[in-house]
Amino acid sequence: MTISNPIHLAEPMVERSSGRRDAIFKVRELEVTYSSKAAVRGITLDIAPNEVTAIIGPSGCGKSTFIRCFNRMNDLIPGAEVKGELLYHGLDLYGPRVDAVEVRKRIGMVFQKPNPFPKSIYDNVAFGPRVLGRKDDLDGRVERALQQAALWDEVKHRLKASALSLSGGQQQRLCIARCLAVQPDVILMDEPASALDPIATTRIEDLMQELKQSYAIVIVTHNMQQAARVADMTAFFSVDIADEGERTGILVEFDRTDKIFTQPSDQRTEDYVTGRFG
Repeated sequence: MTISNPIHLAEPMVERSSGRRDAIFKVRELEVTYSSKAAVRGITLDIAPNEVTAIIGPSGCGKSTFIRCFNRMNDLIPGAEVKGELLYHGLDLYGPRVDAVEVRKRIGMVFQKPNPFPKSIYDNVAFGPRVLGRKDDLDGRVERALQQAALWDEVKHRLKASALSLSGGQQQRLCIARCLAVQPDVILMDEPASALDPIATTRIEDLMQELKQSYAIVIVTHNMQQAARVADMTAFFSVDIADEGERTGILVEFDRTDKIFTQPSDQRTEDYVTGRFG
């Protein structure tokens, strides 16, 4: 996959710091503040390619804030500031020469509620490649993205129909296809199935297992059963409450998913996954 931007986001750099050597992301002492108030702090973990990494934890612990650091979506929030280190293939994503728009081309995102454009199914998927000037073989790009999103067989005879005519689950898979059409390296998913029925949720979960063969996937979920089903690695976030009542998200534990749910190292993790708090 070729990127013409001069910062060469697509070219992996050899990174020998501590942690998993195959990591696509290396996060070190990450802190996000909004108007000088810490939303999350002290986050250190690695994200590997070809794995699903789940972020779980109670409401207000900074899960969505954290995942939006990976594609610099927090840049769009007034007063937000990101500190610490977030390396992508060894490159500091918050370095002075990094273009946030270029980052978002490489690191796609699927949101909690399906948000198709009020356009045709075809035009939704073709939107990204058109914006990026990738108009060669546009029909092929659209078909491949829809196939990857397990939607092609359901829509191939009505590509000119409105995307809003699709069911909720189909709309979410369309949004995934729209993300895949620009050939990202990473897919971020923020509660991608929370608005869907159980059948559509199962389709999305099955899709994640297929997609991780080609992508790194990071998912925020409140559904612990979902995390246990789909994730290879799981990070448990909790809330630290200061004396003055200020709440800050912290990373309590990050490990293989089976260990998080059967033999957690921290009592706070065990209390959460067994339903004793949160």
